[in-house]
Amino acid sequence: MSYKIVFFDIDGTLLNKENRIPADTKEAVRRLKEQGIQVAIATGRSPYHLASIASELEIDTYVSFNGSYVVCKGEVVYANSLRQESLSRLEKIAKEHGHPLVYLSESECYANSEQHPQVIESFHYLSLDPPDCQTDFWQGQSIYQAFLYCQEHEESRYAGMVPDVSFIRWYPFALDVLPAGGSKAKGIEALLSHLGLSAADAVAFGDGLNDREMLNFVGMGIAMGNAREEVKSFADMTTRHVNNGGISYGLQKIGLIR
Repeated sequence: MSYKIVFFDIDGTLLNKENRIPADTKEAVRRLKEQGIQVAIATGRSPYHLASIASELEIDTYVSFNGSYVVCKGEVVYANSLRQESLSRLEKIAKEHGHPLVYLSESECYANSEQHPQVIESFHYLSLDPPDCQTDFWQGQSIYQAFLYCQEHEESRYAGMVPDVSFIRWYPFALDVLPAGGSKAKGIEALLSHLGLSAADAVAFGDGLNDREMLNFVGMGIAMGNAREEVKSFADMTTRHVNNGGISYGLQKIGLIR
C-alpha cells in the first residue's frame, strides 16, 4: 500500500515522558518528508500547546482538540465547538461537586478557579504553564475543549447529565470534554476530505485512549509499544516504545522509510 499521509499523536508518541522528541523520531519525520509523504499532528492539545512541537518538526498541518479544530498549512478547514448550553450545564454540575474546569478556545485557555493544585499538576505534567483564572471565559465565544478535574469514580456524576458532550480521561484526575461524537478520527476525516485523500491513504501513530478511533479509522493504525493494552486492540500493529525507536521502527515495518 502506498500511503500518502502520516498522523502523529504528541504525548507518548512524538514526545517521551521527559516531554522531549527523541532524535531518531526527528530523523524519521525528516526522511518521511524527503519521500514526499505528508506529515501531520493529531492531538488532544490546543493549537498553542502544540506550536513548539510543530515548529521543531516543521509541521504546519494538524488536528487539534481531539478533532474539533483542524488546520491545513495555516488554513482552518474544520471547527466544531461545544454548545454554550452544554458548557452552562457542565459549569453548574462541576461547581456543585467542587470540580474545577479549564476552558480552551482556539487561541487561549483559562481556569474557572484560582491556582487549583490539580490544574497546576496536570499542566506541569505536560511541561506547560498553568492557565490563569477567568471565571466567565467560556461565555459568548467558541470553546473547542474543556478539562474537567475529577477522580475516575466521580465520572458517573456527569454521565448523561450534560447534553451533547463526551468525556475522555487523559490523566488520573482529568478528563477532556468534547462535542458529542468528536474524536481525532472526525478531524482526520475532515482533513483528508480537504486534501482529496481517503482513510486508506493514511497512517496514524498513537498511544492513548483518545487515539482509539483514529487508529481504527485510518488505513494503517500503529499503536506505540508504551500504549495502553485497550488501545493496541484498535491498531493494525504495535511498534516499539517511544524511547526505543517506536516511530522509526513502525515506519520501516510498513515500508515508508528505510
